[in-house]
Amino acid sequence: MNRSNGMMYAPSGKSQPVVGPGEFVFAAMALDHGHIYGMCNGLVEAGATLKWVYDPDPDKVQAFCEKYPQVTAASSEDEILQDQEVRLVAAAAIPSLRCELGLKVMSHAKDYFTDKTPFTTLEQVNQARAKASETGQKYMVYYSERLHVESAVHAGHLIQDGAIGRVVQVMGTGPHRLNASQRPDWFFKREMYGGILCDIGSHQIEQFLFYAGCKDAAVASSKVANYNSPQYPELEDFGDATLIGDNGATNYFRVDWLTPDGLGTWGDGRTFILGTEGYIELRKYIDIARSPQGDHLYLVNGSGEYHMELSGKVGFPFFGELILDCLERTERAMTQEHAFKAGELCVMAQQQAVRIQ
Repeated sequence: MNRSNGMMYAPSGKSQPVVGPGEFVFAAMALDHGHIYGMCNGLVEAGATLKWVYDPDPDKVQAFCEKYPQVTAASSEDEILQDQEVRLVAAAAIPSLRCELGLKVMSHAKDYFTDKTPFTTLEQVNQARAKASETGQKYMVYYSERLHVESAVHAGHLIQDGAIGRVVQVMGTGPHRLNASQRPDWFFKREMYGGILCDIGSHQIEQFLFYAGCKDAAVASSKVANYNSPQYPELEDFGDATLIGDNGATNYFRVDWLTPDGLGTWGDGRTFILGTEGYIELRKYIDIARSPQGDHLYLVNGSGEYHMELSGKVGFPFFGELILDCLERTERAMTQEHAFKAGELCVMAQQQAVRIQ
């Protein structure tokens, strides 16, 4: 599959507009990761108007304009930042540059919606917290493995409804296919991508905080390794971590770049949620050797055993909630502290990790 056009990162769902045309205008910039397509799809489906796009690479801009013919290519970042009609900037910059761009966007009285991971250093976390406090602008994060996966969305609904009682443990796996020949140079530079726990581990930590209802957590242990890519010495192709939440819930997750070519999708991502009265398993992207369709949810509780096929049935409410949050200065979609805490903990897990030789 060709990753260069970003389409594999662009889930789409049922249109669920919360605003009419022109009522919420946003722009896209920094097209370094294909997640920008999923971010824009979600906002457009929720009724947002995509006005501008900017990236210094004209090929990336051309591909983006072909996907979104309604957009206008800006001549510079400043053309977007000076446009008072733009309420939010969505961006998928190189990870180490995401915070710097966010600070600039927020300083221009606009909300910021960045791809994960939002930070690669604790200094960046502190800078973003200070800027959000100073400006009152939002620094929201596209934790797509929960926000843009229908089975993951529905799991949250079930937990809130008490289907499995109190959540006491979340286990997650986030395997990805490397596709090294199709990756940009920055992907293999540790300082730029932040490390595997900081990068794709951010999904796992965010899910734990959300499902278990934690406001904070401690990193009990973490490990990283390069098992299979000696030609890329700064790459980590394996990582895992254990966290303990402030409410006593625990978390273990494993992330890797070791997905074999025989799998029918880019990664067999799964989440296991244990409660005091039942448990949930999510098979997010495939049900191996059974169904190429994703979004399978398995539930077991006191009432019985259930299998739900959720693709196309749940939608992605985060994007509409984010739009309303930006307009009304509320926190329906995600609290600012939750976004920051997940990003902070993934940096801490990365910094504390034992490096397996």
